[in-house]
Parts: sequence; C-alpha cells; structure tokens
Amino acid sequence: MVYLVDNLLNYFIYLFIIHFGFRLNPRKNRLFIGASVLIMLSAGAYNVYFDTNSPIVYLLWSVISICLFFEDRLWHLLVLSAALMYFTGIMDTFSVMLIQIVLIGRGVDGTDITWWMEPAYLLSFFVYLLVYLRILKKNDVYLCDIKIKYKFAFLIQISIFQMFYNFVFYFFHENHTMYGWDAYAVFLISIVGAIYSLFLTLSLAVKQILSNRQNKELQSFLYMQKQQYDYQLQQSAAIRRFKHDLVNHMGVLRELMNEKKTEEAKEYIDVIWNLQDEFDLKIHTGDSFLDVIVNYYLYLAIKEQVEFVVLGKLTEKIPLELFDITTLMGNILQNAVEAAVKADVPRIRVELIEHKKEIFIVVSNSVAEKVTIEKGFFMTSKKDKANHGFGLKNMIATVTKYHGEYYMESMEENGEALFKISIAIPKAGD
Repeated sequence: MVYLVDNLLNYFIYLFIIHFGFRLNPRKNRLFIGASVLIMLSAGAYNVYFDTNSPIVYLLWSVISICLFFEDRLWHLLVLSAALMYFTGIMDTFSVMLIQIVLIGRGVDGTDITWWMEPAYLLSFFVYLLVYLRILKKNDVYLCDIKIKYKFAFLIQISIFQMFYNFVFYFFHENHTMYGWDAYAVFLISIVGAIYSLFLTLSLAVKQILSNRQNKELQSFLYMQKQQYDYQLQQSAAIRRFKHDLVNHMGVLRELMNEKKTEEAKEYIDVIWNLQDEFDLKIHTGDSFLDVIVNYYLYLAIKEQVEFVVLGKLTEKIPLELFDITTLMGNILQNAVEAAVKADVPRIRVELIEHKKEIFIVVSNSVAEKVTIEKGFFMTSKKDKANHGFGLKNMIATVTKYHGEYYMESMEENGEALFKISIAIPKAGD
C-alpha cells in the first residue's frame, strides 16, 4: 500500500509544480487525464504486487502521466518531467535525512521504503508551497519566466549539495555513537542552509525579472509620452504655419471685400475656419490632461479608420497625477485601438460618468473574437506571453493605488464581440 501512497504523493507534487510554477493547464480531453491517473495507479499496483520500487517503472509512469495530463509541446513536457524528477528526488532525499536525523538520531540501514518516506514528501511539498506563496505568487512571477541559466544553476547547486550530504550522512551513519545531539543539530542547520541558498538563488532570478519588467514598463510609458508629445508638436507646428499665413489670408479677404465680392469672401472665410478647426481639440472631457490623451488616440483611431466616440463630460479634474493618467488611459486606449483594428466593425466607445463620490470610466471596443478572461484578468493573445500583458497590469496597479475598482468583461452585442473595462475612481477627499 505504501507504494500507491508514494506514487500519489509524487503525482500530486508534479501536478502542483507544473501547473502553478509553469502555468501549464490540464488537457481538455478527460480521457487523457483519466489515462494519466490510471498509469500512475497501475505503476503503484505493479510495485505493490512485486514489492519493488523500480527506477525504470518510476521514470516511465512519471514521464508518461505528465505528458498525458498537461497540454503542451511533447519535447517540453519530456524535459520538464525529467528535470522535476531530478530536482524533487534530491529535495525528498534532504527531507528523509532531516527526519531520520531529527527523529531517529542517525541514518537507518536498508533501502526499503519505510514510514519516514511519506512525511518526507509532505515536508518537500511544504518547501514547494512556501516557494510558490512567498516568492512566485507574491511577485506574480512563474518558473517559466525564469531564464534558463538560473534553472540550470538550480540543478547544479542541488547536485553539489547532494554529493556533500551523501558523504556527511554516511559519515554520521557509520559513527553516530561517537557524536552527541550537537553534531546532528549542525547537520540539521546545514540542510536548512542549503534549502535557504536555493531560496536566495530563486529570489535573485525573480529580482532580475521584476527589474526587467520595470524597465519595460518605463519604456512603454516613455514611448506613449513621446507619441503624445510628437502629436502635440505637429499640432503646434501647424498652428504656427497658420499664424504665419494669417496676414496673407487677411490681405486676400480685404481685397475681396474692397472689390465687393461678398460670396467669394464668405467661401474664403469658411476655408480659413475649417483650417482653424483642425487645430482645436475635438474632444473635451473636462480634464485638460485627459483631453490630450483622448484626442491623441482619437487621432490614431482616425488614421486606422476606427470609429471613436466619447460620451459624457466631467465637471472636475480626475484625482490622478499626470503620470498615472497616462499609465491608466494610455494603456487602456492603446489596447483598445490595437484590438479594434482587427475587428470587422472597428469601433471604440469611451463613457465618462460622474457620481457624487466616484468617477466612472467605461471603455468598450470591438474585437476580432471573444476575449479569454481568467479571474477578472484578460489573457493576452500575443505569443510572447511572458513579456506582454503589462499594460493592463499597470492599469490595475494604478487603480489600486487610488483605492479604485475595475471590472473586465467579454461580451456580445448585436452579434458583435466586445471587450469592456469599467473603472471607478474615488473623488479627491472621499
């Protein structure tokens, strides 16, 4: 029976690490998942019947069951399962050593699986869970985001630890009567230190990822700022050209009026008026900072032949700093334009709703196909998922900073796929 428990615990650990650490999802076909579980149980039954724990059987059921359970490239699953078996095998060895030294006071003769193996798996799983909660989930980083050099460093690091502790453990086992509990306490501390060093290596890898993210976020912000600045420069240059020619325009009008060509003068005034109208902001939201951003994306939408409509007007400024307004609305409208361009009927609608204590901003845009939303957060459709999706993450961070709320939904309206994001920002002082 212990072999079945052994397989179940190993299986559970593999599923946990791969799903939560590498963001791989189970197959949609339940037959594959059922076959994965059946192979794992069959291997356990084989071990029970023959009273053996063959490494070949263990290797086969582990690799095959993982490949059947998760939906990913076969070669990636093969490499991943092999690396996991190596890593978790050494972690289990550390756990066994800890339990034997602490609870028994020495190593135990024989290689048969005994009662301390199952607690060792649980202890190892506690370490994996701690890594996930304290490092990965806390920083929104996954093992698949970590560079290959750090993953390789982990395997080398634990290999060195394994060789060292095998020697030390064997030495204590042969000479346990010569040492007191102080020696075993040193051994316990050294194993904890080895595990802690793995935490430090992982933390270093995560810090590099977070640093790269911050650089990309800053580059994205600077790019948006530059685009808006270039747009304003174009508008300013056009205004200067218009002002430069204004004296000439007035001269022409004066001559037309002197010659009493009233109709021609009216037509010329209309031409000048239309030119002047191009320099004005088309949309006035009630917030001068927001006007610049919205009008810039109106300009982009017109270039891309996307219908862009703004409904509502604010009576007071949005209680956000310029940097945060650009981060919030720039990312939302940029994503909206990129998505709407691919739709059959490209359109964007921005609604500004002002309540007594909150300002609501609702942006909806047409999309080529319905957007996948997971736990209130949309999943990017770009292939390089590790380096994309920061726009809406930054938006969420900005909304959270001002104690606001957001809601995303994918829906259909008159047979048309739409993506809608609603934001509520408390007014200043509320």
